[in-house]
This record gives sequence, structure tokens and C-alpha cells, in this order.
Amino acid sequence: MTSIKEQAAISRLLSFLQEWDNAGKVTRSHILDKFIETNQGKTAPELEQEFSQGASLFLVRLTTSLRITYVTDSCLEKLLRSIGIFLSAVSSNRYLIEFLEVGGVLTLLEILGLEKIKEEAKKESVKLLQVIANSGRTYKELICESYGVRSIAEFLAKSKAEETQEEVQVLLDSLVHGNPKYQNQVYKGLIALLPCESPKAQQLSLQTLRTAQSIVGTTHPSIVDCVLKVLGTMHLEVQYEAIELIKDLVGYDVRQALLKGLVALLIPSVKETSKLQAKILSDPSVLQLTPSLPMFLQQAAAAKAIGVLARNDMSIAEELLYLRVVRGLMAAMGNMDHSNSQRLASLTLECFVQMFPLVAEYVRKGMGEELYQLFLTAFRRTSWRPTKSMLPKPCASTAAPTAWTLSMARMIRLRWPTLHTSRRRMWNQRSNSSCGKPGRPRLRGREAWQQEGVWGQAQSHSTWLQGGRRGLGTPEGQRESRWL
Repeated sequence: MTSIKEQAAISRLLSFLQEWDNAGKVTRSHILDKFIETNQGKTAPELEQEFSQGASLFLVRLTTSLRITYVTDSCLEKLLRSIGIFLSAVSSNRYLIEFLEVGGVLTLLEILGLEKIKEEAKKESVKLLQVIANSGRTYKELICESYGVRSIAEFLAKSKAEETQEEVQVLLDSLVHGNPKYQNQVYKGLIALLPCESPKAQQLSLQTLRTAQSIVGTTHPSIVDCVLKVLGTMHLEVQYEAIELIKDLVGYDVRQALLKGLVALLIPSVKETSKLQAKILSDPSVLQLTPSLPMFLQQAAAAKAIGVLARNDMSIAEELLYLRVVRGLMAAMGNMDHSNSQRLASLTLECFVQMFPLVAEYVRKGMGEELYQLFLTAFRRTSWRPTKSMLPKPCASTAAPTAWTLSMARMIRLRWPTLHTSRRRMWNQRSNSSCGKPGRPRLRGREAWQQEGVWGQAQSHSTWLQGGRRGLGTPEGQRESRWL
């Protein structure tokens, strides 16, 4: 026999359920508000105690109301939040199974595709899908088997709220992890998102693609064209993510196709340029349209990406030379319709000139002596330095230097006058500022350099040239200084 307290609790539960069954829209909205306020963050045993071991009865009513009224958007957001309290509670596996048995996943996915439903309700639907996906591999496969990847990807492309799009990214990232049966499906869905019109969706897709690519291990043939087309965007955050993905893709089997595509973008086809020029000449707003042409944006982004790849890896720079990248960079520098293409192409060409002496001679002949000297003067003021992977190896003997060491020595010789001039001005200012202070005589020459710590920097510059073992001040370094 049940005790008096248990009978009272059961009586309260039956009264509560009867109130829900007989309530209208306004009353049910108040009931949901009170339920969310009092039960947020509770565990499954606490919910059972609250409902006298009958919490499943209220969950069934919530799911039934969801399936009946989600098309009309009646208290939909509150319904989803209430169901989320059950599904996200600790030890809530029983609630999750009950929700899935009545077709909860299909209902949530269908909510994402309805245009009349508010964005807040769709966001709550995405959060519920996250809870389901995080419950285990079986539930991730259930979402994918219900055509969930397609529905989620389409919603990401159409959504206008950035917070909702970020929640969708978290969901896709969860589906690609620990889901070997359908991880390729998620990977292809992310690639299909790249041509969409939403810049935020493109950015999030590129970020998730980097993670998915490392998990899948193999590349899809269409990823090269899709990524190269994204370079034509006007949004720098999307362009940055595309270049970061390109840096990862060069380590896979699409490396050659990717490098060829980047070099090809440096010289747009005559057919495309003639069509665009015909439209521009007939449009009075020529000054506003010219910088925004997709092919010029692709050209500038390709020059930037080539520079990033060449600075990071010497072997990639050599492959680009075989693909006639210097010719393409010089053509991009001559693009009078897009100043950003000229600037980025010149910076990348500077990198190749500093790395390869033969390229410097080729560029000298192509530009002419006067323009080449102006080009050298311009890149002396830049702050690029070779990475550690590009540094020459330490010399083990006094044998003749390699071609790479000579090229690095020539680069330092070209950059040293500007560096020396700026530091000499700093030394003079610091030495002059010490005049007139009691107990601190004015120092000149090398003594002032040593006191300010600048002489050590100059010595470290020479040490870097010789591979970190010998400086120009040592006898070995003096013997090797003739190579400069």
C-alpha cells in the first residue's frame, strides 16, 4: 500500500497533467515558463522526484504537442527548451530513447527547413540535435541516416543569424568526429557549402573542413575548384580561412592541381576579361565596379596564397618556379585595373627574388634596370624574414659555400644598408640623450652600442648568416666574408 505522501504526490501529478490537457495556448505558455524556470539544470532523478516518478508522462505530452503544433510555431521555442531539459539532464538516456521512438529527429530536421518558423526556434532545434549527436556514435548515425547532413547544410547556407550558424558549425563538427560510417558524407556536405552566398557560412565551412580533412585523410577531386573559387570573395575573413585550408591541402594528393590552379589565376583568360570590359564600358559606375571584379579578387588572393606557401616551404617554391609562377606574378603586377593585385604580386615576387638568384636576373631583364632598382628599393623597406626551414645549414668546414648560401648572403647585403642606417640613427639618439646627466659620460662608437645592447643584435645578425656558429667577427667569419 502507498503512503499518504505518495498518494498526495500522485494526486498533484494527475492534477498537473489534467491542467495541461485542458489548457489553451496562453495557459500552456505559462506552464512551460514555470517549468523552465524551476527545472533548468536538474538531473533525471531530480526530475522524477519532481513529477513523482512520472516525468515521462509529461515528456510524452511535450513531444506530442511538438509534432502537432510545430508548423504553426505556437510556443515552439518554449516547447523545444522544455524538451531540452529532459534530454540534457544527467542519466537521461531513457528520455532520449523515448523522444527518438516517436520520430523526434525527423521533426527537428523538418523544423530547420520551414521558412515560417522563427530563427530562435530553429536555434533551439539545432541545440537539441547537438545533445542527440553528443550522446554517442549510434545517434550520430541516426541523424545522418535521416538525411540530416543535407538538411543541416542547407540551413547553414540560408540562415541569417551568425549565432545560429555557429551552433550549426558545432553540430557539423560533432557529426564528423567519431562517425566513421558517415564522415565522408559530412565532408562532402561541407564542400558543397563553399559556393553558397553567405560569407559567414563559407567561413565556418572552411574552418570545419580543415578538421574534417585531417579526419577523412583523403581528398575529394572537387575541393580544388571550390576552394579556388572562394578566393574571389570580398570578405577577408573568408579569404584567410581559404588560404589556411590551402596550406593544409598541399600535403595531400591534390598538391599539383592546387598549385597549377593558383598560378593559372594570376593571368585571367582573355575571354573573361573581354566580357567584363564590355559591361564596364557601358556602365556609368565604372569606378565602383572595377575593384570588385571576382577575377581580379581571385588574382590578388592567388598571389597572396602563393607568397604564403613559398615562404613556408622551399620545395613548394621550387615547384612553383617550374609552373612559371614568375611570369604570372609579373603579369599581375601590370594589372592597372586592380591595385591590390599589383601590391600582393610584388610582395610575392620579392620573396622569389630574395630566395633564388636566377629569378632576380630574370626579373631584372624583364623589368629593365631602372624599374628593377626601384623594385629593390621598395622591398628593402619590407620586414619579411626567411623562416627557420629556409635558413642555411651550419657550415662544418671552410669549403666553398653552396648556391643557397650565396643567395642568402646577397639578400643580407641588399638589406643591410637600410638596417644599418636606421640603427645608426637610434644609436645617435640614445647616446645624445645621455649627455648632461651626472655620473653618466657620453659614449661613442662601439661602447655605446654595447651598453644599449644593439651591438649584440648586429652580431646575432651576422651569426644567423653563418648558420648560428660563426660570426663575421671571428677569423673563420672574416675568411668567409669574401663570399659576400
